[in-house]
Amino acid sequence: MLSLWVTEEQIERAKQTDLLSYLQRHEPDNLQRLGSSTYCTKEHDSLKISNGLWHWFSRNIGGKNALDYLIKVKGFSFPDAVAALTEDNSPINEGQKVRFQPVKKEFELPPLNPDISQVKRYLLRRGIDGRLIDYCHRHGMLYEDAQYHNCIFIGRDESGAPKYGAVRSTVANFKRELDGSDKRYCFRITPAKETGAVHLFESAIDLLSYITLDIMNHRDWTKEDYLSLGGVYANKDNRPTVPVALQAYLDRNPNTEVVFFHLDNDEIGRRATSQIMMGLHDRCDQIDLPPNRGKDVNDELKIERERREISR
Repeated sequence: MLSLWVTEEQIERAKQTDLLSYLQRHEPDNLQRLGSSTYCTKEHDSLKISNGLWHWFSRNIGGKNALDYLIKVKGFSFPDAVAALTEDNSPINEGQKVRFQPVKKEFELPPLNPDISQVKRYLLRRGIDGRLIDYCHRHGMLYEDAQYHNCIFIGRDESGAPKYGAVRSTVANFKRELDGSDKRYCFRITPAKETGAVHLFESAIDLLSYITLDIMNHRDWTKEDYLSLGGVYANKDNRPTVPVALQAYLDRNPNTEVVFFHLDNDEIGRRATSQIMMGLHDRCDQIDLPPNRGKDVNDELKIERERREISR
């Protein structure tokens, strides 16, 4: 779909479409009922829909309607999202069988910028070590997209082909995964030799923050294995779970003996840690090492940098 412009009337019509109605019409197989008026999507089970609103808890983003969903979750441009919602506004009959199947978008990296100057400035402001930023760029794990100058964190498969992309805005509180991303290959930094251990993080920035703390403390980070889970969620009934990224890692590294958890200090992070530990059971040793200060590892890094600056 390629829409160059939309009318004010189309925009107003698009805003009237709630997410539940949109999913019932266009993605019925992606919809799962949780309660009398609460739903989630099977694709993202931490994305909850209730009372006309939706919130994706693992990404901490939400919205009021389907227009917000298509833009923030599916990555549509504003005109394309409006066009998608105004092509068919026919009412849904109770019990209607909907055979429309959404087309899954192929994974594609956005065009890269010739340099990463804006991305580097942004990550330096987050406290990330400049040499580490250059390392990730040099090894094809990080670049700056040409259109929006976002951070693009790349995950690759065994052959080295890019299969996953995490997007982080350098100018706003916006983050998402590229369409078609395969969570089996989330952003990861690996050592030259298998270590038997892996450090887990909710995001690529937390991962880089942890390594930066190692650099600041003169520890050799190059001999460790670091894996971003691409976000986490915690189910309400406290069921054991193993995220796709971690399961795929363990399948590829069956000799893993210990998993270090560095998930957030908030409720979701703590519950997710507990549920993943239950999911792993006795497969390997598990050590919970949440941030000592702040909500996440990046908070801990920024606090530590401020402390050292004051003590100079």
